[in-house]
Amino acid sequence: MTTTRKFTVDWFMVGMVAAVGLAALLPGPGAHGGMLHPELLTKLGVALLFFLHGVSISFDAMRAGTLRWPIHLVVQGCTFLFFPLLGIALLFVAGRWLPPDLHIGFFFLCALPSTVSSSVAMTAAARGNVPVAVFNATLSSLIGVFLTPLWLGWLLSTSGAANAMPMGSVIVDLLLWLVLPLTLGQLSRPLLGEWARRNKALVSKVDRGTILLLVYTSFCESFVTGVWSHSGFLPVMTTLIGVTLIFFIVLLGTQAVSNACGFSPADRAAAVFCGSKKTLASGVPMAQLIFSGHAGISLILLPIMIYHPLQLLVCGVLAGRWAQQAEAAGPAV
Repeated sequence: MTTTRKFTVDWFMVGMVAAVGLAALLPGPGAHGGMLHPELLTKLGVALLFFLHGVSISFDAMRAGTLRWPIHLVVQGCTFLFFPLLGIALLFVAGRWLPPDLHIGFFFLCALPSTVSSSVAMTAAARGNVPVAVFNATLSSLIGVFLTPLWLGWLLSTSGAANAMPMGSVIVDLLLWLVLPLTLGQLSRPLLGEWARRNKALVSKVDRGTILLLVYTSFCESFVTGVWSHSGFLPVMTTLIGVTLIFFIVLLGTQAVSNACGFSPADRAAAVFCGSKKTLASGVPMAQLIFSGHAGISLILLPIMIYHPLQLLVCGVLAGRWAQQAEAAGPAV
């Protein structure tokens, strides 16, 4: 008896392509000074996203995974140390051939925290250690609120770009529109936590819809200022090659470290899926705050927008393979 796997459309991916296409066709409303007032709309969207993140983060769900410190060190070390150092190395070798904004975009990708939902979902699909994945994905999101801007500030200061960017106002915006809503979301969990759990689908739609709006406004500015008319599609091909190289280096590296540490297959799945992923959900709003009004923000976001579907595709295949191995190994796994 044969079974066929039903093909499902990822409407979020379709939405990202549609948002970029709409920005190309109708950039005026989402550009600086447009009728959507992106200067305020993007900040409100960022605040809403991180408030919902705060409401959704459950520290109770993290407790079961708190004692596996070797795994935590591997995941967080990969996310916030190995990834940025890899980005520095690759930019040292190939950075001279990249446009300045794409140069920043590659490092921004490497400095981002891990995802939450897809890391946990992939770990569960692979029959991995879900409590450990929940702990590390959530911890990564919280650490990234502070470490990602610090890494980016270091890059901008060493490259001289910080002189053209008022970092003081950027820090204030991050605290006001990102850290504060996240904190308020956590404080409101006793009131809204159960509601968010029961309406998970609605929260997800609002979350993804807001991200698509931010993607649209990000690309509107670049189309109005003619960034893509000067660059063409060469940055897309360059980014695809660079992002693929980064992803597979990290994916194979986390697997090698997990095996060297003697992790069980379940722990290895959590370490690999949490350590190799980068978050689009936090990356887009962070970029909107840090690079607000910057004409090249679309190039800065390009690496994470290509990395996102790549990590889902490859990790989905890997999760299915590991799940089959776990089933073959029997109940002991």
